[in-house]
Amino acid sequence: MAKKRRPQTKAATPQITDGEVPVVGAREPCPCGSGRRYKACHGRAAAQAATELVRRPFEGLPGECDWVALRELVPAATAELTMREGLPEDVPSLTLATVLPMAWPALRRDDGAVLVAVQNDTATGDLSRDLADVLRTALTGEPGRPVAAGRAAAGSPRLQDLLAPDAPFVPQVHSGFEFWLDDAEQAGGPVAASLERANEAAIPTARLTGVEAAYWCRTPEKNHLRWVMPHPEDALIDALARLHAAGASSLGGDTRLVGSFRAHGLTVPVWDLPGAMEAEDCEKPAAAFAERLAEALDTRAPLTADERRARSGLTNRQITLN
Repeated sequence: MAKKRRPQTKAATPQITDGEVPVVGAREPCPCGSGRRYKACHGRAAAQAATELVRRPFEGLPGECDWVALRELVPAATAELTMREGLPEDVPSLTLATVLPMAWPALRRDDGAVLVAVQNDTATGDLSRDLADVLRTALTGEPGRPVAAGRAAAGSPRLQDLLAPDAPFVPQVHSGFEFWLDDAEQAGGPVAASLERANEAAIPTARLTGVEAAYWCRTPEKNHLRWVMPHPEDALIDALARLHAAGASSLGGDTRLVGSFRAHGLTVPVWDLPGAMEAEDCEKPAAAFAERLAEALDTRAPLTADERRARSGLTNRQITLN
């Protein structure tokens, strides 16, 4: 007896074809209605195939760990950039942003100021070269216009060639994306819609002040601390394993080191925090952990059996974002 076919049910959210899916910010919900972020859905198809892969694209830049954080962790943030040779006379400022409206790679304001987004899809496997190409185009672009991305030529300058090597890199985290515009209240049309979507998707985030590149965030279930670290991966995982086996890997109270992930050649340990633990509550525990970690990194003794088990647990829970 033939089986009865189940009736087809319509999707709860209307689906649209690839050609109709507008470009939005990488971390915004995909307009196709899948429920996933754009970068994990139609944004993948929008990216061109990589031709080269640079594992640590921000290596050598001041604040490499914060560059990684702004690329992968932080919804809304900006940082002032300084060029080696200075800015053109008609460009009053150069600012890195996590994302810009309509997923623009860059924007030149009416006054000539330039904003470059770090979270966009890029054309090659060298993120530094692609961002440098967009930056150079924006510096000569027409004021009041977004800047389109091209395909950087092989051998063209990278960020390390363009930016001053001794200039500080200090991210400023924002609660929303109003920094896009001089007057966000006057925004209209697609830009206003993009601003609304981005603000709705933004997770509350704060950068700790006492340690480098550690970012607190709030989610509906619990809070987290994600800390981008510059140490070689094997040495860092060994040190974390030593601390974990000794019961010294938490940030106190009900906090817990739950694992780590790799991003642009660096390792990012992650802690679960209770919902009541705010960013300022993490400052002293994070500073104390940094001291314990430094001691563990200096230890050269072979891992004990307990430490090897702890290391295995940490590596089994590790993922790679890029």
